Amino acid sequence: MGAYSVTGFGDALATAPVMPEYDKGPAGDTRRAIADGSFPLPNDPEKIVRAMLDLVDRDEIPLRLPLGSDTYRDIRASLVARLTELDAHRETALSVVRDDLTGPER
Repeated sequence: MGAYSVTGFGDALATAPVMPEYDKGPAGDTRRAIADGSFPLPNDPEKIVRAMLDLVDRDEIPLRLPLGSDTYRDIRASLVARLTELDAHRETALSVVRDDLTGPER
């Protein structure tokens, strides 16, 4: 049984009229995939709900809760890319600190 039959994902979507400028690109592909039920939904909706409810009674809850291997992979890749970019400019970033400062400010 696919995710569409379990969740009805897309059944209640109200969509704007198709814009020809976007219909032949990724936006059009996504719109068609949702409409025909082929949009990939790899995660189990019951497990998603269970994971969210498990957090209710915890003392500490995460600021963000990435659920699913696809979400985790995509967020991690984005954060790694951002850290790589930051690290590439470390020397320049630190070069502007005043010379008379010592300690953590330096």
